[in-house]
Amino acid sequence: MPAIRRQVNIAAAQRAVWNALTTAEGLTSWWADEARIEPRAGGRVVIGNKNGEDQLTEDRGFIHTWRPTSRLEIAFDNVGTSELKGTRLSFSLARDGDETLLAMVHSGGDALEEEARRQALDDEWKRAFKALQSHLDQEPS
Repeated sequence: MPAIRRQVNIAAAQRAVWNALTTAEGLTSWWADEARIEPRAGGRVVIGNKNGEDQLTEDRGFIHTWRPTSRLEIAFDNVGTSELKGTRLSFSLARDGDETLLAMVHSGGDALEEEARRQALDDEWKRAFKALQSHLDQEPS
């Protein structure tokens, strides 16, 4: 099964990185235009992003795995038109010296089956991870 894999070292505590992944304020600081999240296993997640015409596209899913400060897995519903439709995001956090290592695997869904769409989505993740790293590297831990 095709997947996108990314990892980044962030000069911030694991708790700060975890909060960026699991709070509405955190998600809107680097990835989403709007976000809602129920912080628990089985909780709902809604990620909203505006397109070029300023229309909001929402992706909805649920939290499959919730291990505070170490592992988060989100399974997105198989409806809608976004590239997240029917996919699964798995984030792992670990201490790496004075930094936090964040690893992500994005798998499943039709978007990852086609090489061009997978590459475009990988490019989006690259930009998002740079934004996350930049945001958290500037905050005091």
